[in-house]
Amino acid sequence: MVTLQKTVSLDTDYLESLGFIWHTDSDNSSYIADELVTISESEAEGYYEAANELYDMYVHAAQYVIDNNLFHEIGIPFNLVEIIKASWENDIHWHLYGRFDLAGGCDGKPIKLLEFNADTPTSLFETAIIQWAILKKNGMDESRQFNALHEALIDNFKRLVTLDENVENFEERYEGWKFLFSSIKGNSEEENTVRLLQYIADQAGYQTEFAYIDEVEFSDEGISYQGNEYELWFKLIPWEDIALQASDLAMLLTNIIKNQKAIIFNPAYALLFQSKGMLKILWDLYPNHPLLLESSFEPLKGRKQVRKPVFGREGGNVAIIDENGMITEEASGEYQNHKMLYQAYTNLPEDNQGQSYQSGVFYAYEACALGFRKGGKILNNMSKFVGHIIQ
Repeated sequence: MVTLQKTVSLDTDYLESLGFIWHTDSDNSSYIADELVTISESEAEGYYEAANELYDMYVHAAQYVIDNNLFHEIGIPFNLVEIIKASWENDIHWHLYGRFDLAGGCDGKPIKLLEFNADTPTSLFETAIIQWAILKKNGMDESRQFNALHEALIDNFKRLVTLDENVENFEERYEGWKFLFSSIKGNSEEENTVRLLQYIADQAGYQTEFAYIDEVEFSDEGISYQGNEYELWFKLIPWEDIALQASDLAMLLTNIIKNQKAIIFNPAYALLFQSKGMLKILWDLYPNHPLLLESSFEPLKGRKQVRKPVFGREGGNVAIIDENGMITEEASGEYQNHKMLYQAYTNLPEDNQGQSYQSGVFYAYEACALGFRKGGKILNNMSKFVGHIIQ
């Protein structure tokens, strides 16, 4: 069972003073839980080591997919294959950050990979800032968290130039590249997440600008906004949405990468990591690995399992299936047309109210921060964010 520590709730005025405005769910309940998950130093280290090992495994699996032309098998749209290959083969296309969703690790149970949100991971603001603010507001030691996300992102922004672990010579090599940050209009959570990343890039030393996606101009010659060309572009728009809903843009971005007119973050190959079809590839390459759950594109016979679309968010179209093949719980959604993956079921840590806790470990060159979400058996957009403290 997960160990919890009650905290004083952060009032909405304080949250909004930090720039956090999606603090209240549609049922008027607070999105930020008034509790912390308590973990030990060794448990924090366990999360750190697990995420680092998993990332290396994903790199191996991605190369395997490319070498064996398995794009279709893991659900990659055909019109992104070329740009994925181009971004993978050139080191300048740096993976900025992602988030591993994990079970176990804080309840005496082993850590198990559920999936990797590698393209457009959310809960960045909550993890980097809000859970730190919870400790500060409650008079707790702010250093007692596995939470170096802000600093890790500053360094990883600099690595876009140095392409090296060492970021000390960033200023010497930086050539004044302009960095454009974009989100869709009308989504405050996504916009503020992007603006936070823009702020961090400012701190790293870039010249930055923000524009909504429909204000940005694309051509074979590059990416521009208000007459200015941008060599670097960050978009919080999923690659699969670009492929399926904006095929002309997918073609233009492919040409931009091929012509070396701009670098896009997260890179197109992040979609390989993002696809839950990679869970099956990982199981093939690392059968019975202690961090993995058995995964297949066919139902697992005689096993309790989870069925999930290879691309989907916030629990959409996820189902829990019992040992007899009967669905015991299912979430609605808009991802039912995607290929489905079947993953062996594992229990999430629970509190004494039966609420489930899923850990999220951010990765930016290395594992750098931990946060939790709690909710029902299938976590959805009504799940709560829960911070943590190391005791």
